[in-house]
Amino acid sequence: MSDTQHPPSASPRPGSIALSVKILCTAFVAVLVPYYSWYYGPPNFLWFCDIALLLNVPALWLESSFLASMQLVSSFLLMIVWLADFLTRLVGGFFLVRMTVYMFRPDVDLAARLFSLYHAWLPFLLLWLVWRLGYDRHAWIAQTLLAWVVLPICYFFTDPIRALNAVFGPSGEYQQTWMDPLLYLVLLMVFYPLCVYLPSHLVFRRIFRERATPPALVGASAKRELD
Repeated sequence: MSDTQHPPSASPRPGSIALSVKILCTAFVAVLVPYYSWYYGPPNFLWFCDIALLLNVPALWLESSFLASMQLVSSFLLMIVWLADFLTRLVGGFFLVRMTVYMFRPDVDLAARLFSLYHAWLPFLLLWLVWRLGYDRHAWIAQTLLAWVVLPICYFFTDPIRALNAVFGPSGEYQQTWMDPLLYLVLLMVFYPLCVYLPSHLVFRRIFRERATPPALVGASAKRELD
């Protein structure tokens, strides 16, 4: 029996992302971006779900566990709520949280509503990506820092009627009036990390393996043990 020591085996990387997936997602975003820019205007891309869609493209091409994990933590729970709200209205005739009212408004362009159906498949694509690439445990911290930049921008530099990321109230149909707007913004900046990102992080860290150690580092570790 050989007495050669072997490094602890890291979880195997299931494989690279198929080129067809990368091309399809990139093509979708390449069509969506100019249309949304024309129909909604550039501020629309400050929505956390839109940010997740955009960052999904480099996550695919770079096969970045960090970017995929970050956007999974950011948007999975929110988009599942979006999907549940959409389906209950579509099938049952009522809204759960009125997140998808715009999807049933005839005055909203049909193309805009069809594009918005990405909310139904993107969370599952991100789940699959993280399953393939591994989960980066720093994702929720990074997403928190990003949110702390995006939310004040939405508050100070966008039209309140857009209600981006709920910075003017939980409903896009009217602004909240029960507390000082700046206090509400501060509470929202606490709410997202503690009530959305952290619970998601704890679940994903448990069910997914962490990002595999790069082969070069595994080799270096093995050499140190042999020495």
